[in-house]
Amino acid sequence: MATTRTATTQWKGALLDGSGTVSLDTSGVGTFEVSWASRAEAANGKTSPEELIAAAHSSCFSMALSHGLAGAGTPPESLQTSADVTFQPGEGITGIVLTVKGHVPGITAEQFQEAAETAKANCPVSKALTGTTISLNAELL
Repeated sequence: MATTRTATTQWKGALLDGSGTVSLDTSGVGTFEVSWASRAEAANGKTSPEELIAAAHSSCFSMALSHGLAGAGTPPESLQTSADVTFQPGEGITGIVLTVKGHVPGITAEQFQEAAETAKANCPVSKALTGTTISLNAELL
C-alpha cells in the first residue's frame, strides 16, 4: 500500500530578506523556521532544505541497510548514519556524503561495505537524489 507524507512551507518576503516555516504535517512533530541565511550561511537555530534532505537520506539509508543485513542473516545490533548535504549558492546541492558506523556481529568489514553500497544504491531517497553525487563511508565497529 502506498503512503503519502506532507510538509507545508509558509514563506513571507523576498528570498534574501524573507523567512518562513516548514511544518511536518503528517506526523505533526514540529514546525521549523527557514531562511536564506540559514541555508547559505550559518544555521542560527533554523533549518534548511538540505538539512531536511539529510534527515530523510540518513534515515532511509539506515532502514535499507538494516533490512539488507537482516535479510542476509546478520541483523545489526546498531547503525549510526549521518548524511552531509552540501549546498553551494548559485549551483545547488553539490554532493551528499553518507557515513555509517555499524555493530553487526558475524560479518567482515568487506561484507559490511558491500551491504552499505547496496543500501546506498537502492534506498528510495538515494534513488530520488540521482541528480547529485552520493559518496559513502562505512565502518564496521
